[in-house]
Amino acid sequence: MSALPSSSSWGPLQGVKVVSCSTAQAGTVPWMLMADLGADVIKIETPDGGDSSRRMTVLPGKGSTFFETNNRGVKSVTLNLKTPEGRAILHKLAANADIFGQNFRPGAAEKNGFGYEELRKLNPKLVYVSISGYGPNGPHAHLPGTDSMAQALGGIAEAYSMPGQKMRTGVVSVADETCAFLAFGGALAALTHARTTGVGQKIDLSLLGGQIRLMGWTFTTAMWRDKNPVTGQARITGTPERPGISASFDDRDGKPLVFQLVGPENWKDAMTALGFWPRLTAAGFANLGVIIDNDAKRIELLALLDTLFATGTRDDWVGRLRGADIVSAPINTLLEASNDPDVLANGYVTHVDHPKHGKLKVHGSPWQFSETPAKPGIAPELGEHNDTVLSELGFSGAEVADLRARKII
Repeated sequence: MSALPSSSSWGPLQGVKVVSCSTAQAGTVPWMLMADLGADVIKIETPDGGDSSRRMTVLPGKGSTFFETNNRGVKSVTLNLKTPEGRAILHKLAANADIFGQNFRPGAAEKNGFGYEELRKLNPKLVYVSISGYGPNGPHAHLPGTDSMAQALGGIAEAYSMPGQKMRTGVVSVADETCAFLAFGGALAALTHARTTGVGQKIDLSLLGGQIRLMGWTFTTAMWRDKNPVTGQARITGTPERPGISASFDDRDGKPLVFQLVGPENWKDAMTALGFWPRLTAAGFANLGVIIDNDAKRIELLALLDTLFATGTRDDWVGRLRGADIVSAPINTLLEASNDPDVLANGYVTHVDHPKHGKLKVHGSPWQFSETPAKPGIAPELGEHNDTVLSELGFSGAEVADLRARKII
């Protein structure tokens, strides 16, 4: 990890105050990222057990991978929002906040006393972020949403499908994470506007909307062609005049790699570096464009490349391609990715010293700020910050004790 400032403050978001009534992943990661960057983030939890994700994927001696990853660096305050006193405390917190986040079903926040219209009366500058499964409109807006649901509807299952095999959603929560990143950016955009004009606003975003954006230009191509993309081991792009290819192959030991060409000018360079050029030209593939819109030629080329790559080792193939300035990389498993030299060198994976669990390997920061570095924190114990936060709101020790005795906190 980079050296941190000696003061208790760090990161470019120091001074930003966030209150979150959020659970799960998409609803918590935006504020965890802000906490990494120095924001003061208060997470509201129920007194009777808190966020249910505290009990998800608990590993012996290491705690919950889910809760620790998604809630590090935030403060935990417990409030019973079914009581007038609990809602009043939440309103006081929101009145002093820059950003408020929630990911309940549409209508639930309003029912529980923390809808946008109610909170904006207390704080006209408030940036209010609402995350749902499907979006605020449409026939299924009222339904709960999950990562798998958004992956299924948003097209990513097809993006990674293989012909003849069942389409399936992935084990990594890409819909949750994508939505979280969009919430992070959207909140800061609205905060910039609020600080300039004094006017806050509500931002609605969804797991489904994030997945649609994640499909990028390939989604546009499908719409313009009115045709689904060809899926499988290769991504074939472009036109016969300017073809592109991104494809994966296994070496002689079954280890996978990928290379990508964005235009025809690199085709000969790549295949020459690999020693494949004579075989490819003899087979009629001197021009990569012949595989565009020609399924038979595409299948023939990929089969030939499968055979050729199976004659050597992954490290050698990747080294040759990179030596010719061609984009190539080994295809890592998650565990391999966590130990990748570039991942480690850039601090994308790091360690924290946890007070209960010792040294833990964790996500680092995806950003490297030259003046205000990020600092990964520790997920809080349930209600750990009740006394501190309520004291800052003006509650006396006796009043806090009374709230606790009446199970309001």
